[in-house]
Amino acid sequence: MRKYRNGQERQLEQVVCNLCGRELKMEDGYLKEGCFEADAVFGYFSKKDGVRHHFDLCEECYDRMISQFALPVETKEETELL
Repeated sequence: MRKYRNGQERQLEQVVCNLCGRELKMEDGYLKEGCFEADAVFGYFSKKDGVRHHFDLCEECYDRMISQFALPVETKEETELL
């Protein structure tokens, strides 16, 4: 869950893991630790037509989630990080 400071520029103020509730480390409006941000829009033929889900997971909760997958996640090394 993300909280932004009001004003002309939407500055990120807080990120909380939706699963464990831990507040992630922030510094000067920047997230300073690993975070998985999900944004899913459900379309036709789902039970959630027209609904958007958005959530954040800390790295530990993300690791627990993917450890339960029947098929492992595909990984690839990145040379440029944003």
